[in-house]
Amino acid sequence: MEVEVKLRLPDAAAHQRLSEALAPRHLRTHLQDNLFFDGAAGELSSRFAVLRLRFYDGDTRCVLSLKARAQLSGGVSRVEEEEEDIEPTLGRACAAEPWRLADLASTSCIMKKVVDELGMKGDGGKVGAFVCFGGFKNVRSVYGWEEGLVLELDETQFEFGTNYELECETADPERAKELLEKFLKDIEVPYEYAQASKYAVFRAGKLLP
Repeated sequence: MEVEVKLRLPDAAAHQRLSEALAPRHLRTHLQDNLFFDGAAGELSSRFAVLRLRFYDGDTRCVLSLKARAQLSGGVSRVEEEEEDIEPTLGRACAAEPWRLADLASTSCIMKKVVDELGMKGDGGKVGAFVCFGGFKNVRSVYGWEEGLVLELDETQFEFGTNYELECETADPERAKELLEKFLKDIEVPYEYAQASKYAVFRAGKLLP
């Protein structure tokens, strides 16, 4: 179970102010390319499952993930998540020809689960085959912060607009949220609790709260 605090920033100015305040604690910045997959008949989405390939920094890394049963309330996100690294060249081949994802079932625990338990299969184009339905890009700056917390400041670029968000993965979300809210108020950065995940915004085709 992945548990994160998610706070939405209203605009680029708030993002810039927060970025400047966190600059001394900067660890790294990633350029992420996120692509999403489903079955031709929506086999995964009908089970509230999300299959994603995420490419990092010009294809230096590729991560396959399966998420399920996502909940977001009061700025705290909870979602079941499994992740595996795969070769970036293989990931790009799957992005270009999604039916290739089924071939990973022999080496990937995630794809074996998807194929066996969720009824997916390959055979390029038949019912149950995989399709890619697009995605979005994200610039993620990572910071080491108080009490061992790691903050992720995102600038997410959709075809229909840009979303700004601060995330913090934690085992104690209420404590982390308390610390973050105080910090943002002290540096006068406006925020709201995120009410929709990036994926939900992508699927809606418009910016959401």
